[in-house]
Amino acid sequence: MAKPIRFVRLLRRIPLGEKIYLGVGYFILIVWALITLFPLYWMVTTAIKPPTFVMALPPEWIPKSLTFENFVEMFARRPWVRWSLNSVIVAGGVTLFQLLTSSMAGYGFSKKEFPGREFIFWLYISSMMIPGFALIIPLYQLAVKLKLTNTYLGVMMPGLASSFGTFLMRQFIRTLPTELIDAGKIDGCGELSVFWRIVMPLALPGLAVLGIFVFMGQWGAFLWPLIVTNKDKMKVITVAVGTLGTSEMRTNYGAVMAGSTYIALPMFLVFFFFSRYFLRGVTIGALKG
Repeated sequence: MAKPIRFVRLLRRIPLGEKIYLGVGYFILIVWALITLFPLYWMVTTAIKPPTFVMALPPEWIPKSLTFENFVEMFARRPWVRWSLNSVIVAGGVTLFQLLTSSMAGYGFSKKEFPGREFIFWLYISSMMIPGFALIIPLYQLAVKLKLTNTYLGVMMPGLASSFGTFLMRQFIRTLPTELIDAGKIDGCGELSVFWRIVMPLALPGLAVLGIFVFMGQWGAFLWPLIVTNKDKMKVITVAVGTLGTSEMRTNYGAVMAGSTYIALPMFLVFFFFSRYFLRGVTIGALKG
């Protein structure tokens, strides 16, 4: 009860004009939050509606009856365990590898002095201006020549390194005290020991932020896995859901929404469990970057 009482007392001290300003601001934020959350609400409610009500007109905004028939249809006679395992391997592998490459590059660009450091860094960062669609054809040709089609490495290949990840980790590692690194070297630590024992533990909030971005991006990736794989056993769940319930006559939107809900759940869990590190990393980067 103490916190609400303090809030009320603080609210009484705010002038009327500022109260109106804050009220309008909160109202706009609430309305915008409801608008952005509506697609998620519609996806979940469509997934638990009976199939006969999925395409009903007028639409049923609040489901009157709930069923898991769409989920049963989604999992029926399909290797969802294999597809889910493929997505876990691809998203987890890319995340771990990119955390390693981005943190090492960020450490080098932030704490090491060498000729042309700034030029090389900004030249690498400028690659973010290249549209991803422009790289699809050369990446596919490279995957074919290296015989990486229908392989995990082929699916993971474009995401193993990232200019955005390097930029993020460089900005974060720059905030770490250089004195700690110098102290480690004085105590006899080599470069790898300094990196693993000093830099990496201190950079955990930044790694958590990058890890969330990379995992969510790879978990929801669709175009490249669709292009580089054509065997059913190598599909990831996004590609599988893209063709779920589709036939020559109709599309089972209830099953598609059930699959989309299934895909979205791990991303919410990852963000929920690592949100503390995410907020801490963003705050530190904003204050010291």
